[in-house]
Amino acid sequence: MNTLELFKYMVSKKSETPDDGGLLEFIQIYLPDFKAIRVDIEDVKNLFIYKKFSEGEHLCFAGHVDVVPAGEGWNTNPYEATQLDGYIYGRGTQDMKSGVAAFTQAVKEVKDFNGTLSLLLTSDEEGDATYGTVKMLEYLEKNSMLPDVVVVAEPTCEERFGDAIKVGRRGSINGYITLKGKQGHAAYPEKAINPIHNIASRLFDMAGINLDDGDEFFSPSKFVITDIRSGMQVTNVTPNHLDMMFNVRNTTLTTGKEVRAFVEKNLEGLDFELKLTQGSYPFKTDTDTKIVKHIDAAIESVTGIKPKHSTAGGTSDARFMAPLGIDVIEFGVINDTIHAVNERTTSKEVVELYEVFKKLIKDY
Repeated sequence: MNTLELFKYMVSKKSETPDDGGLLEFIQIYLPDFKAIRVDIEDVKNLFIYKKFSEGEHLCFAGHVDVVPAGEGWNTNPYEATQLDGYIYGRGTQDMKSGVAAFTQAVKEVKDFNGTLSLLLTSDEEGDATYGTVKMLEYLEKNSMLPDVVVVAEPTCEERFGDAIKVGRRGSINGYITLKGKQGHAAYPEKAINPIHNIASRLFDMAGINLDDGDEFFSPSKFVITDIRSGMQVTNVTPNHLDMMFNVRNTTLTTGKEVRAFVEKNLEGLDFELKLTQGSYPFKTDTDTKIVKHIDAAIESVTGIKPKHSTAGGTSDARFMAPLGIDVIEFGVINDTIHAVNERTTSKEVVELYEVFKKLIKDY
């Protein structure tokens, strides 16, 4: 297979989370010279496949073969790579079978490398991510096999292929507030404590407020209210309590401690409970590191574009790697239809992504 044939084959396999569509076994067979380690837990499948060419750094390419459900309204079969109007349509074309195909083909063709090359693949990135990459990393750490550097092939480009890489990601803090009141008759508001009224005047100083100013790499940490619920869906009874949920995509400048202090300050004097959870923590890879310089050079060599260094977007499995001391970056095709109906990319992007990874490996 060439890169495009491999890519189209992967798209044709229905691999909705946590199903891998048989792709991990296929990749294991496709790279017969690489040693394979499987860590499968419940319905989740994980593959680490590696080859030590010589002493030197361990460069790993990481990604996921699982996709979100296709949904309804497609103009083509979402599990058939369909070429139409200059695009290749199918679920996972951008997120992220293009990336998996590109680095799989690139490492397959390597004849020599100054160190170790590996792939880390999971079928649990689009789901809870409980038994996916994090479990494989635990195994690798326990067995002293962690890579020095990881390239995650998530779709990162914005307007043109090659215009952006991710050198970090914001964290994600979830908040759950229960504001207590006292149920009563709407005609006698003085006999009740209405939590809706109590919080209404406070929201102006909370909703959409930046908790820090951000910096060169991170946009500000913003307090985003995602849900408010209260009442009994009747007009003559005031509610006993109010539940509010919020999310903060936080930079390295704001932690859960600052978020808690912000809520407590703004709800001072009210009877409330606050619960915070954090699913991911912010990180940034130093832009002076070897991997950033080499991926920049490879992208510019192939595309003629010098990529910007971004931390925008949601989370990825890179969040599990950075805390282990691994230099991790992300680079992939244009990201404008991921998780959408009629997800698509172009043949040119897939081939150029393969060429970037091939150049990176050659020069690293």
